[in-house]
Amino acid sequence: MRNATLAAVDRALLERRLAERGEPAYRAAQVWRWAAKGASGYTAMTNVPAGLRDELERDVPFSTLELEREATSRDGTVKALFRTAEGHAVEAVLMRYRDGRRSLCLSSQSGCPLTCTFCATGQMRFARNLTASEILDQALYFRRLEEVDHAVFMGMGEPMLNFDAVAEAARKLPDVGITNRRTTISTVGWMPGLRRFVDEVEEPIRLALSLHAADDDLRRELMPVNERYPLADVLTECERYFALRRRKVFIEYVMLRGVNDRVEQARALVAVLDPSIFKVNLIPYNPTGMYDGSSPKAIAAFKDVLDRARLPATVRLTRGRDIAAACGQLAAERA
Repeated sequence: MRNATLAAVDRALLERRLAERGEPAYRAAQVWRWAAKGASGYTAMTNVPAGLRDELERDVPFSTLELEREATSRDGTVKALFRTAEGHAVEAVLMRYRDGRRSLCLSSQSGCPLTCTFCATGQMRFARNLTASEILDQALYFRRLEEVDHAVFMGMGEPMLNFDAVAEAARKLPDVGITNRRTTISTVGWMPGLRRFVDEVEEPIRLALSLHAADDDLRRELMPVNERYPLADVLTECERYFALRRRKVFIEYVMLRGVNDRVEQARALVAVLDPSIFKVNLIPYNPTGMYDGSSPKAIAAFKDVLDRARLPATVRLTRGRDIAAACGQLAAERA
């Protein structure tokens, strides 16, 4: 575990303070470029006047988050627990892959109000939406450890409930080294935000849908949001995204033993997904206490149905399970 430290500068506060001092507009961009490159603080910013650096050190905290704890998995995955200024818990994850990829799992809320039954975050008390600076601070913390090149908004929270901050943060990630094409925003199907994403985000940012069942009755049991926004309506919106952007939609499907992993349920999934539009990620269930995960045999049989229907499908590689950093496990359980 590292000593408690700060993540990265609060850009909005920085810009206010610089304006109050009458500094030229480019100063904020200078500071941001240093932060995005992995600078640990103002003292590293050698092209910013020393006097200004001293004032910023005093007046503008180099963070909106404070690191409370860090854990490293046997597979190299790193999970960080942060606190907001008022003490709300936020977790984020760095996943290291053998092919050299360095992918971040970012949170958009502290907790989540949508209570999906298989997700540990859904069992937390929801605190609030995160600001764009707080989302970026998660990425910048890991950027100081090493270069990063992929990001998924699949951590704590429903990104489409916090659309403005998520979109702002995603648009700044290329400065950190993560291009739009290597950024994915996930949703359970919160339609107001999803519609805005489809209509307003012209950058090639990827869309993922957390689906987990191909029929409304089961999906409603697993994901209460389906009561408000039925699956057919959500899929229609995803199809509109493809028609406008010509980018495939990733489907997240967590494999729950005896719940959604039967061959007939795979056939139902094939029936509702157009192979030219969707690509399925089958996710081995990471224990959160309520379900058992599907066996490798069941996952293979399920995938075989998708393969035979030529619906693109992969089985996701689980990372960080031993430190509760894997998909669905973020809950700040010791917070």
